[in-house]
Amino acid sequence: MRTTRALAVAAVAGAAVGLAAPAASAWADPTNIVAMPSVIPRGGQLTVTVDGSSCQGGGRITSHAFPDTDLRPLNNSTTSSATATIHRNATPGAYDITAHCGGKSLTRPAAFTVIHGGVRGGFGGSTHSGATDTDMAIGGALVAAAVVGGGVFWMRRRSENKV
Repeated sequence: MRTTRALAVAAVAGAAVGLAAPAASAWADPTNIVAMPSVIPRGGQLTVTVDGSSCQGGGRITSHAFPDTDLRPLNNSTTSSATATIHRNATPGAYDITAHCGGKSLTRPAAFTVIHGGVRGGFGGSTHSGATDTDMAIGGALVAAAVVGGGVFWMRRRSENKV
């Protein structure tokens, strides 16, 4: 009895997944949007790839951060690509990308982030501004403290040798 019930549940679950799979694949075409790099400064160039058979004939991508850009198919595949230049006056923050192919659309929320200045590379990343006055004052104070400490150490060692 238990085996019959388990087989019935497995058959119903398999049928549900089998019937839903074709509907899910046909529902969203284009299927995927990838933006590289994911963090970009204003004025930088963003490469966007879109997967989906409806994009083989071309299409376009749109966003508030760059002008509408045409997609180009890549080497006999269902992937298309476009290179967009970020507006120089784009507000820093996350932006969506929408792909329009064959009368269908797909939006990827927060696909990339626009930043002010250079790309943040973690500790020691590049920036536009360089060292601030505060940074220079702290660095100068540390160098002065090292010189004074070294002088005191040297003077004490010198006096110990005379005894």
